[in-house]
Amino acid sequence: MPKRVIAGYGVDADAVSNWLNTRDGSMPHMTDLSRGIFGATVGIDRVLKLFAKYGIKTTWFVPAHTLESFPEQIAKVRDAGHEIGLHGYTHESISLLSEEHQREVLEKSLKIVSDFIGKKPKGYTAPHWSTSKDLIKLLEEFGFEYDHSFMHHDSQLYYAPDNSEVYHPTDINASPSTWMSPMTKLKPSSIVTVPANWHLDDWPPLQLNLKSPSTHGFVDPYVVERLWKDQFDYYYREYDTFVFPISIHPDVSGKPQVALMHERVIEYINTHEGVEWMTMEDMVKEFKEGRLGGWEVKGGA
Repeated sequence: MPKRVIAGYGVDADAVSNWLNTRDGSMPHMTDLSRGIFGATVGIDRVLKLFAKYGIKTTWFVPAHTLESFPEQIAKVRDAGHEIGLHGYTHESISLLSEEHQREVLEKSLKIVSDFIGKKPKGYTAPHWSTSKDLIKLLEEFGFEYDHSFMHHDSQLYYAPDNSEVYHPTDINASPSTWMSPMTKLKPSSIVTVPANWHLDDWPPLQLNLKSPSTHGFVDPYVVERLWKDQFDYYYREYDTFVFPISIHPDVSGKPQVALMHERVIEYINTHEGVEWMTMEDMVKEFKEGRLGGWEVKGGA
C-alpha cells in the first residue's frame, strides 16, 4: 500500500505564563520573565519565519494570558493561517485544580480565544501535559473536538478514554486486599486524541530551567535530531499510515541552534513519499471522515 504520513507541529506559546506557574504563588525572578518575553516576541517571529519558509500550516496552543499580554504577536499567528487552540490561562497544572476551578479557567480562557479568532477553538492541550480526571468530561461539555495531552499511542489518532475507569493505587499502609485489583474497562469518549509525546518535544532536552531537574538545556541538537529521525524511520517502516506530531515552544525553537535543527528535520521528512503537513484540526477531520486510519484504545477488566 502507498504510504500516507501526516506530520505536524503543535506550538505551545507559553511566553511569560509558564514562568508564572509557580504553584505556590511566589514571583519568579525577572530574568525568567524576560525569557518568556523573548519567546513571545523574538521566538514567535523566528518560528513563524521557519514555517513560512517550508509552507507549513501548524497548530498553536495559546494560553489566554499570552494572548491578552501579546495580542499583536498572536495576531501574526492567526493572520498567517495557523490554527489556534487552547492551553489554559497561565499554564496552570489542572491536575492540582478542583473541577470547579478547572471549569472557571476553561470558561474565561475559551471566551478570550474564541473572541480573538472569531470562532470556538477545536483543540486543547493541558499545560505541562498534566491532566485531570475531569478533563475529558469538561472538554466534551465545552464543545471541543480533540485533545493533545494523552499518550496511549504515539503515532495513531484515537478516541480518548472517558476517564471513568477506576485504578487502585498501591497503599503500603493498607491491607493488600484493598489494592490488588485490576483497572476497570476503558470506555471511549467523543474527544479525539492527537497523541502527545515527550520524545518529540523540544522543551525537556533543549530548555534550561535551573528549578526543574527534567530539563537540560545543553543537549547537542544533533542528538535530538537523531532521536526524532529514528522515531520517524520506525513509524515509516512499520505503518502504512501514521501521524507525526512534534511539540515545540518559541522560547526554545526560536534559538538559532534549534531553528537550524528544525530545518534539517523538515527537509529529511520531506524526502519521504506520502508525506503531508497539516494542522491538528485537519488531522482530526480526516480521522473522523475515515481517511486517516486510527487506533482503538483498549484495556481494563
